Amino acid sequence: MTWLEKNGLSAQPPGDRLQELIDRGRIVEAPGAHDALAGLLAKRAGFECLYVSGAALTASMGLPDLGVITMDELSFFTKTIYRATDLPLIVDGDTGYGEALNVMRVVRELEDAGAAAIQIEDQELPKKCGHLNDKKLASAEDMAMKVEAAKRAARHLKIIARTDSAALSMEEAIRRSNLYKEAGADIIFPEALNTRERFAEAASKIPGPLFANMTEFGRTPFMTAREFEELGYHIVIWPVSSLRVSAHSMAKLYGHISEHGGTEGMVGEMQDRASLYETISYSAFETLDASIAASRVPTVGQED
Repeated sequence: MTWLEKNGLSAQPPGDRLQELIDRGRIVEAPGAHDALAGLLAKRAGFECLYVSGAALTASMGLPDLGVITMDELSFFTKTIYRATDLPLIVDGDTGYGEALNVMRVVRELEDAGAAAIQIEDQELPKKCGHLNDKKLASAEDMAMKVEAAKRAARHLKIIARTDSAALSMEEAIRRSNLYKEAGADIIFPEALNTRERFAEAASKIPGPLFANMTEFGRTPFMTAREFEELGYHIVIWPVSSLRVSAHSMAKLYGHISEHGGTEGMVGEMQDRASLYETISYSAFETLDASIAASRVPTVGQED
């Protein structure tokens, strides 16, 4: 069945489906999907939840992760990934696209696009990747106001409050996390913790559910989903991994074409046509199209 058909997508709200995954008691593994095809491949690998990264989306547009993506662009990508996969999506909402009313609007826009959760962070624009230096933090009170606004707008969407204040101190990260929880956040995301001990400390002092970011080339040491689970975390993401692997492979392809004048030597590293068609459900769309009777122009006196 395709998403074009009335029962093609789940009738249960995505936020409720995400909550069910959390309530199972096992850590929710949410790899990043920077486009719908990546999402389909992740689903085929068995993942039940995906992360839509602002950094990956902006990079796929040839832009830096400095808060330059628009709300409409974010909603568009969210919609395409959701309708392709029918999976709960955790969507990176950066700083919320403005103040209280703007935050409320992006919550509604993402709900309509199929999101299960929005992540909002306590930075000022231009925001930066959480693992970079010289981030400008918003006041904790302003962030708490955004969290409260987001919660008031949400029908089923879960609110994930991210704090980047561990760069100041663990004490401040814990203080802000608890404040955001009190403001209505469903899930807390202490970003850019750089030791296992800090992850454990956060888990012991911040009410859950808790969210961890296992990004490559950042401050966090490599840990597995099971290790995060044992430390007390409920969701773990690999936000930009799919984009990084794709970009690396594409660079290799273009270099090969430039050097050899063709692609024959790279065929073994490509997804073949049959696999691509299976991934995108080509035959299901084709069958749906063939099942619909062609319209006929009626003539006077003609019976149906």
